[in-house]
Amino acid sequence: MEQPVKKPEPHDRDLHPRDRGGPAQPMLIARDIKKHFPIHAGLMNRQVAEVKAVDGVSFSVMKGETLGVVGESGCGKSTLARLLMHLMDRDSGEIILDGLAVGEYQGMPLGDLRRSMQMVFQDSYSSLNPRFTVEDSVAYGPSKQPGVSKKKAREIARDLLEKVGLRAKLFGARYPHELSGGQKQRVNIARALALDPRIVILDEAVSALDKSVEAQVLNLLNELKAQLDLTYVFISHDLHVVHYISDRVLVMYLGQVVEIGPVDKIYASPQHPYTKALLECQLSMDPNERVDQAPLAGDPPNPVNPPSGCRFHPRCPFAEDICSSKMPALGDTLRAGRDDHLTACFMAQPGSGHSKAPTQADLLKRAAAHPAPMEV
Repeated sequence: MEQPVKKPEPHDRDLHPRDRGGPAQPMLIARDIKKHFPIHAGLMNRQVAEVKAVDGVSFSVMKGETLGVVGESGCGKSTLARLLMHLMDRDSGEIILDGLAVGEYQGMPLGDLRRSMQMVFQDSYSSLNPRFTVEDSVAYGPSKQPGVSKKKAREIARDLLEKVGLRAKLFGARYPHELSGGQKQRVNIARALALDPRIVILDEAVSALDKSVEAQVLNLLNELKAQLDLTYVFISHDLHVVHYISDRVLVMYLGQVVEIGPVDKIYASPQHPYTKALLECQLSMDPNERVDQAPLAGDPPNPVNPPSGCRFHPRCPFAEDICSSKMPALGDTLRAGRDDHLTACFMAQPGSGHSKAPTQADLLKRAAAHPAPMEV
Protein backbone atom coordinates (compact mmCIF):
# COMPACT_ATOMS: atom_id res chain seq x y z
CA MET A 1 0.00 0.00 0.00
CA GLU A 2 1.45 3.33 -1.03
CA GLN A 3 2.03 5.48 2.05
CA PRO A 4 0.95 9.12 1.82
CA VAL A 5 3.64 11.76 1.63
CA LYS A 6 3.10 14.80 3.84
CA LYS A 7 2.30 17.92 1.84
CA PRO A 8 5.11 20.46 2.16
CA GLU A 9 3.99 23.66 3.87
CA PRO A 10 4.31 26.65 1.50
CA HIS A 11 5.72 28.93 4.20
CA ASP A 12 8.35 26.47 5.44
CA ARG A 13 10.62 26.56 2.40
CA ASP A 14 13.48 28.79 1.33
CA LEU A 15 12.96 31.28 -1.45
CA HIS A 16 13.78 30.22 -4.99
CA PRO A 17 16.95 31.90 -6.32
CA ARG A 18 14.86 33.43 -9.12
CA ASP A 19 12.31 34.88 -6.72
CA ARG A 20 11.57 38.54 -7.48
CA GLY A 21 9.16 39.77 -4.85
CA GLY A 22 9.54 37.74 -1.68
CA PRO A 23 7.15 35.18 -0.19
CA ALA A 24 4.24 37.62 0.09
CA GLN A 25 4.10 38.20 -3.67
CA PRO A 26 1.84 35.65 -5.41
CA MET A 27 3.51 33.33 -7.88
CA LEU A 28 0.57 33.62 -10.29
CA ILE A 29 -2.23 36.15 -10.62
CA ALA A 30 -5.12 35.74 -13.05
CA ARG A 31 -7.23 38.89 -13.26
CA ASP A 32 -10.68 38.86 -14.93
CA ILE A 33 -9.77 36.19 -17.52
CA LYS A 34 -12.35 35.74 -20.27
CA LYS A 35 -12.56 33.38 -23.23
CA HIS A 36 -15.69 33.20 -25.36
CA PHE A 37 -15.81 30.86 -28.36
CA PRO A 38 -17.86 32.20 -31.29
CA ILE A 39 -20.55 30.07 -32.94
CA HIS A 40 -20.94 30.62 -36.67
CA ALA A 41 -23.88 29.58 -38.83
CA GLY A 42 -25.60 30.34 -42.11
CA LEU A 43 -24.36 30.73 -45.66
CA MET A 44 -22.30 33.79 -44.73
CA ASN A 45 -20.80 31.97 -41.73
CA ARG A 46 -21.78 34.83 -39.44
CA GLN A 47 -21.38 34.73 -35.71
CA VAL A 48 -24.75 33.99 -34.15
CA ALA A 49 -23.74 33.30 -30.55
CA GLU A 50 -20.79 32.51 -28.32
CA VAL A 51 -19.88 29.96 -25.68
CA LYS A 52 -18.75 31.68 -22.49
CA ALA A 53 -16.18 29.05 -21.52
CA VAL A 54 -14.27 31.24 -19.05
CA ASP A 55 -16.11 34.35 -17.95
CA GLY A 56 -14.32 36.73 -15.61
CA VAL A 57 -12.15 34.37 -13.56
CA SER A 58 -9.78 35.95 -11.02
CA PHE A 59 -7.53 34.24 -8.48
CA SER A 60 -3.98 34.14 -7.17
CA VAL A 61 -1.62 31.29 -6.34
CA MET A 62 0.93 31.84 -3.59
CA LYS A 63 4.49 30.61 -3.85
CA GLY A 64 4.90 27.00 -2.82
CA GLU A 65 1.21 26.16 -2.57
CA THR A 66 -1.03 23.82 -4.52
CA LEU A 67 -4.29 25.32 -5.77
CA GLY A 68 -6.85 22.67 -6.64
CA VAL A 69 -9.42 23.54 -9.32
CA VAL A 70 -12.62 21.49 -9.35
CA GLY A 71 -15.97 21.50 -11.11
CA GLU A 72 -18.19 19.48 -13.40
CA SER A 73 -17.11 18.60 -16.93
CA GLY A 74 -17.57 21.62 -19.17
CA CYS A 75 -17.18 24.23 -16.42
CA GLY A 76 -14.04 25.70 -18.06
CA LYS A 77 -11.22 24.11 -16.02
CA SER A 78 -9.13 22.88 -18.95
CA THR A 79 -9.77 26.02 -20.98
CA LEU A 80 -8.52 28.06 -18.05
CA ALA A 81 -5.35 25.94 -17.92
CA ARG A 82 -4.65 26.54 -21.59
CA LEU A 83 -5.23 30.26 -21.18
CA LEU A 84 -2.75 30.39 -18.31
CA MET A 85 -0.19 28.62 -20.49
CA HIS A 86 -0.95 30.88 -23.49
CA LEU A 87 -1.80 27.81 -25.56
CA MET A 88 -4.79 29.86 -26.69
CA ASP A 89 -5.37 33.61 -26.67
CA ARG A 90 -7.64 35.08 -24.03
CA ASP A 91 -10.29 37.62 -25.02
CA SER A 92 -9.48 39.87 -22.08
CA GLY A 93 -7.86 39.84 -18.68
CA GLU A 94 -4.34 39.79 -17.35
CA ILE A 95 -1.91 37.09 -16.27
CA ILE A 96 0.94 38.05 -13.93
CA LEU A 97 3.75 35.62 -13.11
CA ASP A 98 5.84 36.54 -10.06
CA GLY A 99 5.18 40.24 -10.50
CA LEU A 100 5.52 40.51 -14.29
CA ALA A 101 2.57 40.74 -16.69
CA VAL A 102 2.87 38.01 -19.32
CA GLY A 103 3.05 39.10 -22.95
CA GLU A 104 2.68 42.80 -22.12
CA TYR A 105 5.04 45.56 -23.22
CA GLN A 106 8.06 45.57 -20.89
CA GLY A 107 6.55 42.54 -19.17
CA MET A 108 7.46 38.87 -19.37
CA PRO A 109 8.09 37.52 -22.90
CA LEU A 110 6.30 34.29 -23.81
CA GLY A 111 9.66 32.51 -24.05
CA ASP A 112 10.32 33.25 -20.38
CA LEU A 113 6.80 32.08 -19.53
CA ARG A 114 7.49 28.75 -21.21
CA ARG A 115 10.57 28.27 -19.04
CA SER A 116 8.82 29.35 -15.85
CA MET A 117 5.49 27.56 -16.31
CA GLN A 118 4.94 24.05 -17.64
CA MET A 119 1.94 21.76 -18.00
CA VAL A 120 1.18 18.05 -17.61
CA PHE A 121 -1.79 16.88 -19.68
CA GLN A 122 -4.36 14.18 -19.03
CA ASP A 123 -3.58 11.92 -22.00
CA SER A 124 -0.13 10.62 -21.21
CA TYR A 125 0.23 8.74 -24.51
CA SER A 126 -0.70 11.44 -27.03
CA SER A 127 1.42 13.93 -25.08
CA LEU A 128 4.57 12.04 -26.10
CA ASN A 129 6.08 11.88 -29.59
CA PRO A 130 5.92 8.17 -30.57
CA ARG A 131 9.14 8.53 -32.59
CA PHE A 132 11.14 9.87 -29.66
CA THR A 133 12.69 7.70 -27.00
CA VAL A 134 11.97 8.58 -23.39
CA GLU A 135 15.36 10.26 -23.01
CA ASP A 136 14.92 12.20 -26.26
CA SER A 137 11.51 13.50 -25.14
CA VAL A 138 12.82 14.81 -21.83
CA ALA A 139 16.04 16.20 -23.33
CA TYR A 140 14.33 18.02 -26.21
CA GLY A 141 13.36 21.15 -24.25
CA PRO A 142 16.75 21.77 -22.61
CA SER A 143 18.57 21.09 -25.90
CA LYS A 144 16.78 24.06 -27.49
CA GLN A 145 17.91 26.50 -24.80
CA PRO A 146 20.88 28.80 -25.44
CA GLY A 147 24.15 27.49 -24.06
CA VAL A 148 22.89 23.96 -23.40
CA SER A 149 24.72 21.26 -25.36
CA LYS A 150 23.09 18.00 -26.38
CA LYS A 151 25.31 16.18 -23.92
CA LYS A 152 24.20 18.45 -21.09
CA ALA A 153 20.55 18.10 -22.13
CA ARG A 154 20.84 14.32 -21.94
CA GLU A 155 22.43 14.58 -18.50
CA ILE A 156 19.47 16.70 -17.38
CA ALA A 157 17.06 14.14 -18.85
CA ARG A 158 18.72 11.19 -17.09
CA ASP A 159 18.75 13.02 -13.78
CA LEU A 160 15.04 13.87 -14.07
CA LEU A 161 14.12 10.31 -15.01
CA GLU A 162 15.78 9.14 -11.81
CA LYS A 163 13.91 11.84 -9.85
CA VAL A 164 10.53 10.61 -11.13
CA GLY A 165 11.35 7.00 -10.28
CA LEU A 166 12.43 5.67 -13.69
CA ARG A 167 15.91 4.18 -14.03
CA ALA A 168 17.53 6.07 -16.89
CA LYS A 169 19.56 3.09 -18.09
CA LEU A 170 16.47 0.90 -18.21
CA PHE A 171 13.83 3.32 -19.53
CA GLY A 172 15.81 6.00 -21.40
CA ALA A 173 15.99 4.07 -24.68
CA ARG A 174 12.37 2.91 -24.64
CA TYR A 175 9.55 4.35 -26.75
CA PRO A 176 6.15 5.45 -25.39
CA HIS A 177 4.35 2.30 -26.57
CA GLU A 178 6.69 0.23 -24.39
CA LEU A 179 5.59 1.97 -21.19
CA SER A 180 2.61 1.58 -18.89
CA GLY A 181 0.22 4.47 -18.28
CA GLY A 182 1.87 5.39 -14.99
CA GLN A 183 5.34 5.25 -16.52
CA LYS A 184 4.27 7.49 -19.41
CA GLN A 185 2.87 10.04 -16.99
CA ARG A 186 6.13 10.00 -15.04
CA VAL A 187 7.93 10.78 -18.30
CA ASN A 188 5.53 13.68 -18.89
CA ILE A 189 6.25 15.01 -15.41
CA ALA A 190 10.00 14.74 -16.04
CA ARG A 191 9.62 16.55 -19.34
CA ALA A 192 7.62 19.34 -17.68
CA LEU A 193 10.42 19.79 -15.13
CA ALA A 194 13.21 19.79 -17.71
CA LEU A 195 13.31 23.59 -18.00
CA ASP A 196 13.33 24.10 -14.22
CA PRO A 197 9.89 25.79 -14.03
CA ARG A 198 8.57 27.70 -11.03
CA ILE A 199 4.97 26.56 -11.47
CA VAL A 200 3.41 23.43 -13.00
CA ILE A 201 -0.20 23.14 -14.19
CA LEU A 202 -1.52 19.59 -13.90
CA ASP A 203 -4.68 19.12 -15.98
CA GLU A 204 -6.35 15.86 -14.90
CA ALA A 205 -2.83 14.42 -14.68
CA VAL A 206 -3.82 11.31 -12.70
CA SER A 207 -7.42 10.74 -13.81
CA ALA A 208 -6.50 8.08 -16.41
CA LEU A 209 -4.46 6.00 -13.95
CA ASP A 210 -5.65 3.17 -11.75
CA LYS A 211 -5.82 3.91 -8.04
CA SER A 212 -2.57 2.24 -6.97
CA VAL A 213 -0.56 4.02 -9.66
CA GLU A 214 -2.46 7.25 -8.95
CA ALA A 215 -1.34 7.17 -5.32
CA GLN A 216 2.28 6.67 -6.39
CA VAL A 217 2.16 9.62 -8.80
CA LEU A 218 0.50 11.88 -6.20
CA ASN A 219 3.20 11.05 -3.67
CA LEU A 220 5.81 11.71 -6.36
CA LEU A 221 4.29 15.14 -7.03
CA ASN A 222 4.47 16.04 -3.34
CA GLU A 223 8.09 14.89 -3.15
CA LEU A 224 9.08 16.89 -6.24
CA LYS A 225 7.26 19.94 -4.92
CA ALA A 226 9.36 19.87 -1.77
CA GLN A 227 12.64 19.06 -3.52
CA LEU A 228 12.37 21.55 -6.38
CA ASP A 229 10.43 24.39 -4.70
CA LEU A 230 7.45 24.08 -7.05
CA THR A 231 4.01 25.65 -7.13
CA TYR A 232 1.09 23.64 -8.54
CA VAL A 233 -2.26 24.39 -10.14
CA PHE A 234 -3.95 20.98 -9.89
CA ILE A 235 -7.08 20.53 -12.02
CA SER A 236 -9.24 17.49 -11.36
CA HIS A 237 -12.80 16.24 -11.08
CA ASP A 238 -11.77 13.78 -8.34
CA LEU A 239 -12.56 15.49 -5.05
CA HIS A 240 -10.67 12.91 -2.98
CA VAL A 241 -7.48 13.57 -4.95
CA VAL A 242 -7.90 17.34 -4.69
CA HIS A 243 -8.42 17.06 -0.93
CA TYR A 244 -5.24 15.02 -0.59
CA ILE A 245 -2.86 17.21 -2.59
CA SER A 246 -4.21 20.78 -2.36
CA ASP A 247 -3.60 23.65 0.05
CA ARG A 248 -6.49 25.73 -1.31
CA VAL A 249 -9.42 24.88 -3.56
CA LEU A 250 -11.13 26.89 -6.30
CA VAL A 251 -14.59 25.72 -7.40
CA MET A 252 -15.81 26.60 -10.91
CA TYR A 253 -19.32 26.48 -12.30
CA LEU A 254 -20.26 27.43 -15.86
CA GLY A 255 -17.11 29.46 -16.49
CA GLN A 256 -17.05 31.34 -13.18
CA VAL A 257 -15.54 30.93 -9.71
CA VAL A 258 -18.21 30.25 -7.09
CA GLU A 259 -16.03 29.46 -4.07
CA ILE A 260 -12.36 29.58 -3.07
CA GLY A 261 -10.65 28.90 0.22
CA PRO A 262 -8.38 26.61 2.27
CA VAL A 263 -8.94 22.95 1.49
CA ASP A 264 -9.86 22.02 5.08
CA LYS A 265 -12.46 24.81 5.32
CA ILE A 266 -13.98 24.00 1.93
CA TYR A 267 -14.35 20.31 2.72
CA ALA A 268 -15.45 20.74 6.34
CA SER A 269 -17.82 23.67 5.82
CA PRO A 270 -18.66 24.44 2.16
CA GLN A 271 -20.65 27.66 1.82
CA HIS A 272 -21.94 27.47 -1.75
CA PRO A 273 -24.80 25.03 -2.51
CA TYR A 274 -22.95 23.81 -5.60
CA THR A 275 -19.83 22.99 -3.58
CA LYS A 276 -21.97 21.20 -1.00
CA ALA A 277 -23.60 19.14 -3.75
CA LEU A 278 -20.23 18.22 -5.26
CA LEU A 279 -18.92 17.03 -1.92
CA GLU A 280 -22.08 15.02 -1.28
CA CYS A 281 -21.49 13.26 -4.62
CA GLN A 282 -18.25 11.73 -3.34
CA LEU A 283 -18.37 7.95 -3.14
CA SER A 284 -18.09 6.50 0.35
CA MET A 285 -17.46 2.96 1.57
CA ASP A 286 -19.55 3.70 4.66
CA PRO A 287 -23.17 2.57 4.03
CA ASN A 288 -24.41 5.08 6.62
CA GLU A 289 -23.11 7.95 4.49
CA ARG A 290 -24.87 6.89 1.29
CA VAL A 291 -27.91 8.78 0.06
CA ASP A 292 -30.91 7.58 -1.93
CA GLN A 293 -31.39 10.77 -3.92
CA ALA A 294 -28.86 12.53 -6.08
CA PRO A 295 -27.60 15.66 -4.26
CA LEU A 296 -27.53 17.61 -7.53
CA ALA A 297 -30.34 17.32 -10.07
CA GLY A 298 -30.41 18.34 -13.70
CA ASP A 299 -27.72 19.31 -16.16
CA PRO A 300 -25.73 22.56 -16.23
CA PRO A 301 -27.43 25.31 -18.27
CA ASN A 302 -26.32 26.04 -21.80
CA PRO A 303 -23.12 28.16 -21.66
CA VAL A 304 -24.26 29.85 -24.87
CA ASN A 305 -27.15 31.41 -22.97
CA PRO A 306 -26.36 31.24 -19.23
CA PRO A 307 -29.08 32.11 -16.70
CA SER A 308 -29.40 35.63 -15.38
CA GLY A 309 -28.15 36.39 -11.90
CA CYS A 310 -26.49 33.47 -10.17
CA ARG A 311 -25.82 30.84 -12.81
CA PHE A 312 -26.55 28.04 -10.38
CA HIS A 313 -30.02 29.24 -9.38
CA PRO A 314 -32.01 26.96 -11.79
CA ARG A 315 -30.55 23.91 -9.97
CA CYS A 316 -30.32 25.37 -6.47
CA PRO A 317 -32.87 24.18 -3.87
CA PHE A 318 -32.47 27.46 -1.95
CA ALA A 319 -32.93 29.86 -4.87
CA GLU A 320 -35.03 32.98 -4.28
CA ASP A 321 -36.00 35.95 -6.43
CA ILE A 322 -32.77 37.82 -5.78
CA CYS A 323 -30.76 34.85 -7.11
CA SER A 324 -32.24 35.18 -10.59
CA SER A 325 -32.11 38.97 -10.74
CA LYS A 326 -28.64 39.77 -9.41
CA MET A 327 -25.17 38.24 -9.69
CA PRO A 328 -23.67 37.48 -6.25
CA ALA A 329 -20.20 38.93 -5.71
CA LEU A 330 -17.38 36.57 -4.87
CA GLY A 331 -15.17 39.16 -3.21
CA ASP A 332 -11.66 40.32 -3.93
CA THR A 333 -9.89 37.03 -4.68
CA LEU A 334 -6.64 38.82 -5.52
CA ARG A 335 -6.38 40.38 -2.04
CA ALA A 336 -7.62 37.30 -0.23
CA GLY A 337 -5.16 35.74 2.19
CA ARG A 338 -4.21 32.10 2.38
CA ASP A 339 -6.86 31.48 5.05
CA ASP A 340 -9.68 33.54 3.51
CA HIS A 341 -12.82 31.69 2.43
CA LEU A 342 -14.83 33.48 -0.28
CA THR A 343 -18.21 32.44 -1.68
CA ALA A 344 -20.36 33.84 -4.49
CA CYS A 345 -23.69 33.14 -2.80
CA PHE A 346 -26.28 35.46 -1.27
CA MET A 347 -26.84 33.00 1.58
CA ALA A 348 -23.28 33.69 2.79
CA GLN A 349 -23.47 37.49 2.49
CA PRO A 350 -25.02 39.53 5.35
CA GLY A 351 -27.77 41.90 4.26
CA SER A 352 -28.01 40.40 0.78
CA GLY A 353 -31.80 40.08 0.91
CA HIS A 354 -31.84 36.27 0.92
CA SER A 355 -33.93 34.77 3.72
CA LYS A 356 -31.03 32.52 4.76
CA ALA A 357 -28.39 35.27 4.77
CA PRO A 358 -26.58 35.63 8.11
CA THR A 359 -27.62 38.43 10.41
CA GLN A 360 -25.33 40.66 12.45
CA ALA A 361 -26.06 38.49 15.48
CA ASP A 362 -24.95 35.40 13.55
CA LEU A 363 -21.67 37.11 12.67
CA LEU A 364 -21.04 38.01 16.29
CA LYS A 365 -21.66 34.41 17.34
CA ARG A 366 -19.21 33.16 14.72
CA ALA A 367 -16.59 35.68 15.81
CA ALA A 368 -16.99 34.61 19.42
CA ALA A 369 -16.74 30.93 18.50
CA HIS A 370 -13.64 31.46 16.33
CA PRO A 371 -11.67 34.40 17.74
CA ALA A 372 -8.86 35.81 15.62
CA PRO A 373 -5.35 34.83 16.80
CA MET A 374 -3.46 37.53 18.66
CA GLU A 375 -0.54 39.11 16.85
CA VAL A 376 2.83 38.59 18.48
